[in-house]
Amino acid sequence: MAIDVSGAGLDPHGLWLGRVARYGIGPCVVTIRDGEVFEITSRTVPTVRDVLEMADPADYVRHARGVRVGDLGDLGSRLPMLAPCDLQIIKACGVTFARSLVERVIDERSGGDAALAEDLRSRIGAAIGQSLEGIAPGSPAAARAKKALISEGLWSQYLEVGIGPQAEVFTKAPVLSAIGHGGAVGVHPQSEWNNPEPELVLAINSRGDVLGASMGNDVNLRDVEGRSALLLGHAKDNNAACAIGPMIRLFDGAFTLEDVTDLTLKLEIEGRDGYRLETDALMREISRRPADLAAQALDIHHPSPDGLMLFLGTPFAPTQDRGAIGKGFTHMSGDIVRISCPALGSLENEVLPTDQCPPFRMGIGAFMRNLAARELI
Repeated sequence: MAIDVSGAGLDPHGLWLGRVARYGIGPCVVTIRDGEVFEITSRTVPTVRDVLEMADPADYVRHARGVRVGDLGDLGSRLPMLAPCDLQIIKACGVTFARSLVERVIDERSGGDAALAEDLRSRIGAAIGQSLEGIAPGSPAAARAKKALISEGLWSQYLEVGIGPQAEVFTKAPVLSAIGHGGAVGVHPQSEWNNPEPELVLAINSRGDVLGASMGNDVNLRDVEGRSALLLGHAKDNNAACAIGPMIRLFDGAFTLEDVTDLTLKLEIEGRDGYRLETDALMREISRRPADLAAQALDIHHPSPDGLMLFLGTPFAPTQDRGAIGKGFTHMSGDIVRISCPALGSLENEVLPTDQCPPFRMGIGAFMRNLAARELI
């Protein structure tokens, strides 16, 4: 599967908000109209953040004056795509699906040793999965399951956030550091056991309004986090280890927050070694409502004046062997990862070691200087 950046698989009927890099200019806010790309950056609304802070972002994007900069097929080729967010904090939720919850417990029990994963999966995976079947997080049934699992010696910190009242919400990456469609995503070269995490990503403004959705790859280092949950930052927040895209599909009459849990994300991986993996990630299997996750991520106790992009967690359980039997999946340099969904398009990235990916340089200071030089602020 060669990487195909052109077009990004966007539904021309969707209401889209995103960013591209225009040569000699810099990051530009764009939308799609009748199969054409229009830049809608202005002094009034110079950033995606500013669009989402408006009273009616969907109406603004639908009617904003813009300049045609290309066709849909130019996206990703003549118009390199950036992550569709800019000043928003990038946060992520963990263990929101039963399959990934079991795998996190296996990571913990194995101490990050992939060779032990298969034995642990057969010994404790089924027991945990059966105990949690159909249980709503934070419910009395969840409390009873917790008590039973403790008595069986199977309790884990991951189960606490998986079925307890509070979700795991963490900062995934620095502002402006996410990679867009067509860019390279990074895996730390120290890691020998890692995987992509295909996820839905919500766009939320500073008032807590959930305004649209995109897709993301929350790259994970299983061996690092498995050694200690306190290494979560090292496992998650690395150069180029976060991809979002291709654009934000804004909620309107044709696409709503309620539609998010009916979506299916398709994950495809192709390696230079001939390895192929195809699987579906079903959002209907999520254990917490997306609106509830959004409410926990941003409230009076956790303000975000520029809004946030929130990864909802992954249902992907990487158990298919690649190489040694029983060690499950792990990335190799040069892998192509494609996350796609008819409603949201396609997010494709090549996987490289973090030190071989372009370094993160356009931070907030450089971004502000770019906007100032263009007389947008």
